[in-house]
Amino acid sequence: MASHITILGGGPAALSIGYYARKQSLPFTIYEAKAGTGGNSVTLRHGDFLFDSGAHRFHDKNPEITREIQLLMGSGLKRITIPSKIYDNGVFIKFPLSSMDLLRNMGPFVFARAAIEVLRARLTGRNGEGNFKDFALHAYGNIIAGRFLLNYSEKLWGMPCNRLSPGIAGKRLEGLDLKSFVMDSLLGSRFRVEHMEGSFFYPEGGIGAISRQLSDVCTKENIRTNARITKVLHDNSRICAVEVNETERIVTDEVVSTLPIDFFLDIMEPKPPEDVILASRGLHYRNVILVALFLDRESVTDAATVYFPDSDIPFTRIYEPRNRDGTMSPRGKTSLVAEIPCQREDDVWNMGDDMLVRLVRTKLVDDIGWIRENEITGTSVNRLDHAYPILEMGFEEKLREINDYLRRFHNLKLSGRNGRFIYSWIHNMMVLGRDIVREYDARKPVRGSGE
Repeated sequence: MASHITILGGGPAALSIGYYARKQSLPFTIYEAKAGTGGNSVTLRHGDFLFDSGAHRFHDKNPEITREIQLLMGSGLKRITIPSKIYDNGVFIKFPLSSMDLLRNMGPFVFARAAIEVLRARLTGRNGEGNFKDFALHAYGNIIAGRFLLNYSEKLWGMPCNRLSPGIAGKRLEGLDLKSFVMDSLLGSRFRVEHMEGSFFYPEGGIGAISRQLSDVCTKENIRTNARITKVLHDNSRICAVEVNETERIVTDEVVSTLPIDFFLDIMEPKPPEDVILASRGLHYRNVILVALFLDRESVTDAATVYFPDSDIPFTRIYEPRNRDGTMSPRGKTSLVAEIPCQREDDVWNMGDDMLVRLVRTKLVDDIGWIRENEITGTSVNRLDHAYPILEMGFEEKLREINDYLRRFHNLKLSGRNGRFIYSWIHNMMVLGRDIVREYDARKPVRGSGE
């Protein structure tokens, strides 16, 4: 009989493992501390309004995984083509950045200086392989990077860009390389639509529909909610058992953890070596507060997401859920969801809900002027813990030390954004889940083999 897989956590990474394990008839159980699955990739409800726990989307980056999600979701998965934008002193600029759009909004003289900087950065041999600041300056030059990327990144991650790894960029700075800068200037909107704006998939009823469908395939019998992992017991070579809710001990065969890696190490018994614990203390996560405003008006923006680099604005981005799916708001109404990144020890994390709403409302009503006070019919505040791993300079060495220690446990695997401390998306979690299950399936005894 195949070994039982104990999956710690119930977010997209854990559900992906369960999904593929179910398809291969491998026994497994998912343990989730909260009352429902989905982790930080869920859809929330406020009356007749729906909104996601962040500006989520499904990226069409892996054809096999895209086909899998299309089969899973059926007609409920739609391709959306709508640009994101940067809000810059009252002006909207498309993102990824377009040279023609920058020319219109920055003016010819500033644009010419910025263009020279982009060309000089690429031709002077600066490779941008140091920190994120170096990387951004290499990609965009000082004028564009300083205006649109560096302030924004400091707001998002909570530290100067010269302390951040270039890995935080992911694929987000592909929009304005040297070739696209020239081609976009020559071909204008035709090149931009085909090569820069792109599109994404989005499910009817919100991103949580993907988590729900994955959960349905896993089946309720294989998922335990309200089941917090409080201890991980081991003998220095394998994970022997896990403790649930400080009361129940469950013997384990195979274990996959999607829990934050520092938390996983903290609950191990016996405790890991001190140097491993110290390394884990050097890994940090960013929290996010969602402030949603529900509005008695049909529309506010025409963007998928709007980014706010200005350090005087407390939120980093706002999305309008109905722009992804019209069913997210009642007919004739809409909503805006602002994201405020912070640390647990920050004042804003511990700020009262009323003050947080006032903070966002004041900016949108009085300063930016997007909405009027009498249009707001309701509000909601939600806090997301461990929303993003912060890829600081030198995090790779700390992670390598941790992984070197964890490799001694031959029945343990790590997955997920927090479990592996990687900045990634839903399609990446599906790939990891597929590959982990393929390895387990390859070990499965063949019927009739006598094993």
